[in-house]
Amino acid sequence: MIKKRGKQGQLHLSFGVIFSIILIIVFLGFGFYAITKFIQLQEGIQTEKFMRDFQDDIDAMWKSSQGSQIKSYVLPKKVTAVCFTDDENELWNFVFQSKQIIQGKNIENIALDNILAQENPYCILNVKGKVNLKLSKEFGETRVMVEREE
Repeated sequence: MIKKRGKQGQLHLSFGVIFSIILIIVFLGFGFYAITKFIQLQEGIQTEKFMRDFQDDIDAMWKSSQGSQIKSYVLPKKVTAVCFTDDENELWNFVFQSKQIIQGKNIENIALDNILAQENPYCILNVKGKVNLKLSKEFGETRVMVEREE
C-alpha cells in the first residue's frame, strides 16, 4: 500500500532560484536595450561621417579648376535616399529620406539650380547601404554638379 503525503503536488522553489530568474530577466532586458542604443549610435556616426566626407569632397572639387569623380559613401540602411531640394518649407538644401527624422544640412558650393533643373527634389537612392554620386566641375564653372552614378 502506497501512502500519500498530500492530495496536491507541490512545487518548492527557494528564494535564491526565484531571485536568480528575476536577475536573468533584468540582465537580458538591459542587454537588448544596450545593443539597440549602440546600433543607433553607430547609425548616427555613419550619417555624420557621410555629411563631413561629402562636404569635404565637394570642397575639394570646388577648389579645382575642373574634374569629375565618382564617390561611394556608406549610410545606414534606414536611410532610403539622399535628396537635394529647394523647397521654401525646408530649412536645408540636402535632406535624408527615412522613416525616422534625420536633420538635413546646407551643402555649400553645389550647383543647386542645375541639379534641380529636371526634378525637385533630386533624390539618389541608398542601395544596400551605399550611395554612389558623381561629382563634376567644368572649366569656368563656379559650383560643383552632383549627379546619380549610373
